[in-house]
Amino acid sequence: MLDPSHQQRPYRLRFEWGMAGAEAVARDSDIAIVVDVLSFTTTVGVALDAGTVVLPYGWNDESAALYAHEHDAVLAAGRTNARPGDITLSARSVRDASSISRLVLPSPNGSAISHHLASTASTVLASSFRNASAVASWINDNHNAESTTVALIAAGEQWPGGTLRPAIEDLWGAGAVLSHLHRSGWTDLSPEAEVARHSYEQVAGDILEQLRACASGRGLIGKGFPDDVMIAAELDQSQSVPILRERQFILA
Repeated sequence: MLDPSHQQRPYRLRFEWGMAGAEAVARDSDIAIVVDVLSFTTTVGVALDAGTVVLPYGWNDESAALYAHEHDAVLAAGRTNARPGDITLSARSVRDASSISRLVLPSPNGSAISHHLASTASTVLASSFRNASAVASWINDNHNAESTTVALIAAGEQWPGGTLRPAIEDLWGAGAVLSHLHRSGWTDLSPEAEVARHSYEQVAGDILEQLRACASGRGLIGKGFPDDVMIAAELDQSQSVPILRERQFILA
């Protein structure tokens, strides 16, 4: 049973990790923001910049193919076993693709959390470094800091065996939104959210090198995806605000 203290209910701005964290802090929040910098939410933003609607899904198995067929969408291939020209979770592959209207983009982290929150949260947004200021501005323009509760969910990665591996880039990515909101007068942060905000502000001037140096970034570069790290570091270069409507990310 969930300990009520883990829901961070006294605070308007909350922060937690992974699927269990989303369950804890997002269920009674007005807005839930999923952050998966390397790479789901970065790739969602790149897709929406190009006019592509994104449907999140838990993982890329036979059910994902059926889900894509039922929704008249292209199914992204697995990043490591894709053929040349395939669309995958790689932001570079989406940026280089010919125009497509709808994309099912599976991943076990940010996509799975988004797919789950579609049935439990009232408003779900996707954020990354590329659109953190746009997401914060949309919240500030459409909601009141005195009456709105916002939950930031750092998706993290998975260790072999499926347990959560907290990924520092997602802490920073959540902190970027919190930092922008804080500067706009949203000051009721939980201690967990304060840690995320301060962590981002420590690296804000050096995002690309920090992403290249962190474990997830080194892993992507080692697998042959350095461009995905560079795209993820395009700080505030997108004005797209992905909002989940009818289980698909569209522009807010």
